[in-house]
Amino acid sequence: MALELPALPYDYDALAPFMSRETLEFHHDKHHMAYVTNGNNLLKDSPHAGKSIEEICVAAFNEKNAGLINNVGQHYNHIHFWHWMKKGGGGTKLPGKIAAAIDADLGGYDKFKADFIAAGTTQFGSGWAWLAVKDGKLAIMKTPNGENPLMHGAHPILGVDVWEHSYYIDYRNARPKYLEAFVDSLINWDYVEEMHAKAVG
Repeated sequence: MALELPALPYDYDALAPFMSRETLEFHHDKHHMAYVTNGNNLLKDSPHAGKSIEEICVAAFNEKNAGLINNVGQHYNHIHFWHWMKKGGGGTKLPGKIAAAIDADLGGYDKFKADFIAAGTTQFGSGWAWLAVKDGKLAIMKTPNGENPLMHGAHPILGVDVWEHSYYIDYRNARPKYLEAFVDSLINWDYVEEMHAKAVG
C-alpha cells in the first residue's frame, strides 16, 4: 500500500490568521510530502508494505524502527492533523458525547484545555500533544518526534503538532500562544467526536 499525500480539506487561506497560507504550504506541501516520499522508500520490499498505516505504526514501534516511526508515524499524524482543524473551529461548544466524556474523564473543558496546552508546551523538542482513548477513558498524552498514541496502546482522537515547522512562521518561538490559538480557534470538534465514537466502539 503506497502512502499518498492527501489534499487539504480546505483552502490554504482558510485557517488564517491562526495558521497562515505560508505555514500550510510549507507544512503540507513540503514537510508532509517528505514523510510520504521517505515512508514509501522505507516500505519498498518491507514485510509491512501491505499493512494498514495503523498496523505499520504499531509494528514499527515494536521493532524500534526509527525510520518508519518518524515517517509513517508522521504521515498518519498529519492525515488527521489537517482534519482536526477547520475554519471557525475551537471554542467551548463541543458535541454532546465528547463534552460529556471530557467532563467525566478529564475534569471538564477548562481543565482539558489547560492540561492539553501544558502537554504541548512541555514536550521537549519536536513532538505532539494528544487527546486519546486509553483503556476506555480519555487521557492527555504527549509523544516525541513522529510517535503517536497507537504506538502506546491508545487511540488518538485529537492531536496538535508541536514541531517548529507547525508554528514558527506565524508565532516564532511562542509555542504556548500557538497552542492557545489551536484550542480556541481551530479544533474541528466534529472530527474529534467522530474519532471518539470509533475508538469507544
